[in-house]
Amino acid sequence: SDVGSQKERVVTEEEWLEKWEMGNIGFHKEQGHPLLQKYLDVLLNGRSGLRIFFPLCGKAVEMKWLADMGHSVVGVEVSEQAVKEFFSEHSLPYCEEPVPEISGAKMFQSTSGNISLYCCSIYDLSSSIVGKFDAVWDRGALVAVNPRDRQRYASLMINLVEKNSSYLLVTVSYDPNKHKGPPFYVPESEIKSLFG
Repeated sequence: SDVGSQKERVVTEEEWLEKWEMGNIGFHKEQGHPLLQKYLDVLLNGRSGLRIFFPLCGKAVEMKWLADMGHSVVGVEVSEQAVKEFFSEHSLPYCEEPVPEISGAKMFQSTSGNISLYCCSIYDLSSSIVGKFDAVWDRGALVAVNPRDRQRYASLMINLVEKNSSYLLVTVSYDPNKHKGPPFYVPESEIKSLFG
């Protein structure tokens, strides 16, 4: 498959942090994503009280929406600013604590306990730290991961989900020769080879 010049493209952690600092966050959706609403039944699969993972969560409004439905939400985000904005924009009290297993990482948890956001690199997480998940809402993570890190990302995600989990993935389709990304173009054939 032709991914154009994107194969070698790398966006650093510093660049992501700068996007948040500058307010250059066109990827953030204030109203929540229509595809999550459309396919919510597929994600939940008739189950309640799920543990739902938000990789590279930013300040996604869907986290509160799903928590309000009685699910337990866990996210990971490199930007502490994004995490703090999530809690303040939803007027949610929270506590902050270090994550002993990950140097420099913090975990922000709503005082209600049903939303836990890890502030660190996603690659520092493991199931021994965050547990396993019943569902994943991947709206902007796989398409934001550097192309060379996709296999590492997919392996981590597969390791973090329970056997009968649901994984809802949103990608974007366009000519990768005309846009350098992110969001990156991930052909369907690659999604199949990454996740099986």
